[in-house]
Amino acid sequence: MSSHPHVSLVCCGLVGTTVRDGFGQESMVERAFSEAIATQGVVAGTSDYARCMTQISRARGRSTVDVFHDLFPDNEARGQAASLAFERSYRAAVGRNGLTVLAGAEATLDKLTGSGIQACLITSLSREMLSLILDTVGWRGRFDLALCPDDVSRAFPWPDLVLTAVLRLGVGDVREVAVASGTESGVIAGRRAGARVMAGVLTGPHTPARLRRAGATHLIDSIADLPDLVA
Repeated sequence: MSSHPHVSLVCCGLVGTTVRDGFGQESMVERAFSEAIATQGVVAGTSDYARCMTQISRARGRSTVDVFHDLFPDNEARGQAASLAFERSYRAAVGRNGLTVLAGAEATLDKLTGSGIQACLITSLSREMLSLILDTVGWRGRFDLALCPDDVSRAFPWPDLVLTAVLRLGVGDVREVAVASGTESGVIAGRRAGARVMAGVLTGPHTPARLRRAGATHLIDSIADLPDLVA
């Protein structure tokens, strides 16, 4: 067996990697987090708000449920209420503004699938939010598989989502996997799963330095650069 098997599966992130996270400088996800914690009395202009938003920014890529659990560790009810508020806020934002696919994302999918590489979409959002995004951008059926934290016991940065994709899509060797993510947690998950390529995508929320520290084997400007990387 070759020590460098070809890539037969690509696991791509969603928001910030293949779908634009907001308009201009405003992140729809971070705004939804902001509005969610406000329902729990954590409002802009306070030190608690600044602390929470910093923690949220660092935790991008992790399950939203896990993020809220960490923000309100001593009160599960507050965390659950904030999680529901997040989804209401994000759904409303999508309803007002719609969603935009990042440049090159669809061409990338076509190139990958056209060359026989399977594609799995992985998100930190819930199944309901995943469905909302896929319906909004018209991506039903464009991927071989779409996974979210509801599908596993442990979401990013654990390797479970990547390994679930390997199992469900019948990949014979984890070294045939490439992970493309704009978050530290996504890159760590790919490394822990044993993926051959961990591509840090610079359209996501985390800096090149963070992605490198997480274990990115490559940094790419956008998802459009992925086919050449895994060819």
